[in-house]
Amino acid sequence: MVHGKAFNLAVERNLEMKRLFALVGTLALAAPLALAQTSTWIPDKAHSGVDFSVLHMGIAKVRGHFGNIGGTIVVNESDITRSIVNVTIDVSTVDTGVAARDGDLKGANFFDVAQFPTATFASTSVAKSGNGLAVSGNLTLHGVTKPVVLQVEGPTGPIPGMDKKPHSGFSSTTTISRTAFGIATKFPTAVVGDEIVLTIDLDMAKQ
Repeated sequence: MVHGKAFNLAVERNLEMKRLFALVGTLALAAPLALAQTSTWIPDKAHSGVDFSVLHMGIAKVRGHFGNIGGTIVVNESDITRSIVNVTIDVSTVDTGVAARDGDLKGANFFDVAQFPTATFASTSVAKSGNGLAVSGNLTLHGVTKPVVLQVEGPTGPIPGMDKKPHSGFSSTTTISRTAFGIATKFPTAVVGDEIVLTIDLDMAKQ
């Protein structure tokens, strides 16, 4: 009987050890998943947009706006520098407040929206920069892809939105060369400045 009890005790201990090892293994597998937890955010189109400014005739800036912003930001909750940004811009929404000029901008001499209706930005890296972020990536505009760096303020929030989802805000700026993207190459820089300043404001809703 003593030997039987000892055997049963050894079996029970062996089972307990197996359960312990199984639990440790599960926790070990779960830890990287917890560290890599991500969330997906999409633009609130009613409160997101891209503004631009360009010097005209060397004396004054003309400003315009693009709406209908799409895309996603996949935020790494434990390390924001491992987040991924993809943004789409509906170039056909260009609006400078002057209908005739907007028609010209949509034409072949400028954005040529019939052939290139959208612009895209895809991040390649995210780094902390002061109180904000520096997001490097590739901007595709007018059928041309060039690397750019967005200087980002934010995120601000989150706060609850009218859709009952958390919302966060991002504001970023960058400067590009229109001629590098093949835009309005027939116009000298004395008429249309080469530098275009872009300001991207995003109200992002968590999915």
